[in-house]
Amino acid sequence: MRVDLFDFELPQDRIALRPAEPRDSAKLLLLDGSRTADHIVGELPSLLRAGDCFVFNDTRVSPAQLEGRRGEARIGATLHKRHDLRRWHAFVRNAKRLRTGDTIDFPAGVQAVAEARNPDGSVLLRFLGDEPVEVLLERAGRMPLPPYIASRREADERDRADYQTMFARQEGAVAAPTAALHFTPALMTALADAGIAHETLTLHVGAGTFLPVKAEDTAEHKMHAEWGRIDAATADRLNQIRAKGGRVIAVGTTSLRLLESAATDNGIEAFEGDTAIFITPGYRFRAIDGLMTNFHLPKSTLFMLVSALMGRERMLAAYEHAIASAYRFYSYGDASLLLP
Repeated sequence: MRVDLFDFELPQDRIALRPAEPRDSAKLLLLDGSRTADHIVGELPSLLRAGDCFVFNDTRVSPAQLEGRRGEARIGATLHKRHDLRRWHAFVRNAKRLRTGDTIDFPAGVQAVAEARNPDGSVLLRFLGDEPVEVLLERAGRMPLPPYIASRREADERDRADYQTMFARQEGAVAAPTAALHFTPALMTALADAGIAHETLTLHVGAGTFLPVKAEDTAEHKMHAEWGRIDAATADRLNQIRAKGGRVIAVGTTSLRLLESAATDNGIEAFEGDTAIFITPGYRFRAIDGLMTNFHLPKSTLFMLVSALMGRERMLAAYEHAIASAYRFYSYGDASLLLP
């Protein structure tokens, strides 16, 4: 399909720069079959059925944005995918001043060597020393806010908490699974009391999730790969929920993409490895019955995904309603619950 079919106009003042407080007070646009209704996230227990199950991504965002120097040259690095215990792939600013073998000096005594250049233009960095890289990042890094926020303000200490979900356990992401930012312990208790279960999986979200689609046709776009894992016990429980008539509802496009990567005609199976699944209209969903997600960029792969689930014209109309109704967009913005 033509990429421009997924375009729409978004006023800049609809882009959220901070999350709602409290988190579950954010607006929630419900698309349930042919019905569209305005709610808030805190009303979720009354919008679902006993026996339904939310699936959350338990990845934890690392402070993976680093500013350093190679001699007199300033070098910026945004880590986007772990290679092994000491090496990460990174998008590098001022990369032309960096040669293979050069050492970059970051704050607080953190150093990394540029080991190789990748075909996509990123650089493989090897961090020096014996301390875990996660410890080094906590000392020297900043939270890697999405470009549409970072272009309007700098990351600060508040973002270290704001840009982390309550489910964050597994280190390795450089972007948050932002639909889950709306959940609080009180809301989870209310959902459990309503008979709504939850499960977790892990998909380490990479900075490639923010890369624009430059192709004119979706068939020409190459998706970035991200590492994920679903264990066999979780897969079995999700299959049992669907077998009993419950709905599996992914919280965030990251959870959805991993579930669909693990899906077969016989149900969800255990999965561990990279996925570069690209979901566009015409895709047949096999693992999920709904999606809770934030509002996405025009012409983005994520807007294509929600269009595949609900229909392109339906989603364009829903976004038009959201803009007119002062919904807040993107990572720190409001949410939608999509039940086809």
